[in-house]
Amino acid sequence: MSPLMLLSIILIYFSVLLGIAFYTSRNSSNESFFIGNRNSKWWLVAFGMVGTSLSGMTFISVPGTVGLKGFDYFQVVIGYWLGYFAVAFILLPLYYRLKLTSIYTYLQGRLGETSYKTGALFFILSRTLGATLRLYLVIKVLEKFVLEAMGIPFELTAIIILVLILLYTYKGGVKTIVWTDTLQTTCMLLALIICVGYILHSLNFSVADGWQAMAGKGYTNLWQTDALKGNFFMKQLLGGAFITISMTGLDQEMMQKNISVSNLKDSRKNMLTLSFLQVFVVFVFLMLGGLLYLYGMSKGGAFTHVMVNGKDTVQFLLDGKNIIGDDIFPVLALQYMPPVISIIFIIGLISALFPSADGALTALTSSFCIDILGIRRKEGMTEQQQKRTRLIVHYTFAVVFLICVFYFRMVDNGSLIQTLLVVAGYTYGPLLALFAFGIITKRNVNSSLVPVICIAAPALCYMLKQNDSKLLGGYVIGNELLIINATFTFLLLLLTSKKGNNTNTIINEGSN
Repeated sequence: MSPLMLLSIILIYFSVLLGIAFYTSRNSSNESFFIGNRNSKWWLVAFGMVGTSLSGMTFISVPGTVGLKGFDYFQVVIGYWLGYFAVAFILLPLYYRLKLTSIYTYLQGRLGETSYKTGALFFILSRTLGATLRLYLVIKVLEKFVLEAMGIPFELTAIIILVLILLYTYKGGVKTIVWTDTLQTTCMLLALIICVGYILHSLNFSVADGWQAMAGKGYTNLWQTDALKGNFFMKQLLGGAFITISMTGLDQEMMQKNISVSNLKDSRKNMLTLSFLQVFVVFVFLMLGGLLYLYGMSKGGAFTHVMVNGKDTVQFLLDGKNIIGDDIFPVLALQYMPPVISIIFIIGLISALFPSADGALTALTSSFCIDILGIRRKEGMTEQQQKRTRLIVHYTFAVVFLICVFYFRMVDNGSLIQTLLVVAGYTYGPLLALFAFGIITKRNVNSSLVPVICIAAPALCYMLKQNDSKLLGGYVIGNELLIINATFTFLLLLLTSKKGNNTNTIINEGSN
C-alpha cells in the first residue's frame, strides 16, 4: 500500500469530520460549546465515550504489551469497571444537583476560591499531558509508516493535525464532538474486529483455537499474586478504580459529555453502559495483541534476549527489526498484511486519535474560560465577548498541545501506556484529594496552604517512588501511586484544616 493512498484515506476521513462539524455547529452558542445545550442522547454519549476513554494509546500500546506481560493490563481494566460505579452513584448526582457546567465549581462553593482554582489547574495540567501523550503516539505512527516516505516531517504532520482538529471543534464544541466521537468509535471498533478476524482466518484458527494458542505461549496469563511487585492484582484493581474516579469522574472532558445529557437517570445509564463496553473492548484489544505475536511468528518473528546498557532485554525480531511493544501492530498491519487491512488499520488509528484530542481541547478551553477566567460570572460580558475569549483560549491550547507533542518526541521511551498511568498518578492525586475532602469531611481548608500541599504531595510521592524498593523492603509501587498521592494530599489538608460546618455557598451554575 503506497503512502499516497494512505494519505488520501486520511484526507477523506477528515472531510467527513468537517462535514459533521458544519452540520452540528449551526446556530451554536457558548452553551452548546460547553455542555451541548444539555440535550445529548445518553446512548450516543456512551458509545462515543468508548473512543474517548480508550484512545490511540489503547489501539497501539495495549496490544503491544501482551508479548511480555500477557493480559496483565486487564487487571487494571477490571479496576476501571469498579470505578465507574463510584462515578455513577456518587459524583454524577452531585453534579446534576448543582447543575454544574464546570465540575470544579463544586470546589469553589465547598472549599473556597483557592481550592477551586487549584483543582482546575491540576485538571488542566493532567489533561494537557495525557491528551498530548496520546496525540504524540498516533502522530509518531503516521509519520513513521505513512508520511516519512513522502518526505513530510513530524513537525509539519503535528501542525496539520492540530489545525484540522481546530477546524471541526472551534465552533460546535461538545455539540459537535458527541457526534464525531460516535463516528470515530464506530470506525475504531470495526478496525479492531476486522483485524482480529483477518489474523484468525490467516492462521486457520477459530476463536477457541486462537485462545488456546495464546494460552500455550502464556499470553493469557492474568492474575499476578506477588504482593511485592508493581503489577500485584490488588494494586492493579485499586489503582484502576481510582484512576477511573479521577480520570473520568473528576475530569472535565469526560464529565462535560456526561452532563450534556438532560437528566441524571440517563447520564447514569451512559456511565454504566460505558463501563461494560470498555471491559469488553479492551479484552478484545488484548486478544488482538496475542494474535499479533502469533501472526508475527508465522512470518518468521521470534523472541530473543539481548544486552542493552548492561541489562537483559527481551526483543521480538522480525526481518532483523525489533517490533516488540508499540511497533508490532503498525508494522504487521502496514507491511505484512494485505492493502485492505492496511487501510482499515489507518482508519482505526486516526479514529482512535481524535476522540481523545478533540475532546481534551474542548474541555481544556471550557475549564480555563469558566474556572480560571470566570467568563460566565463576569457581569456585563456579552455572548460575543465570551465567544471571542473562548476562541483565543482554544487556539492557545492548540499551541500548547503542539509544544507538548514536540517534548514527548524528545523523551519517548518506546512504550507509552505505563507512562500515561504514571503521569495520571502524579497529577490527578491532588484533585482526587480535594474532592474527597470536600465530600467526606465538614472541615474548612487553610486556603493559603492548599496550592503548597497540592505540589508537596506529588513531590513526596516522586521521592518515594524513586526509592520504593529500598525504603519499603522490596515493595514496588504500581498503579496505587495515585491512591498514595491522594492520601498524602488528604492528610496534609486535614492536618492544616479547621473545624467548620460546611456552610460555604455551593455554586449553582444553572442560575448564572
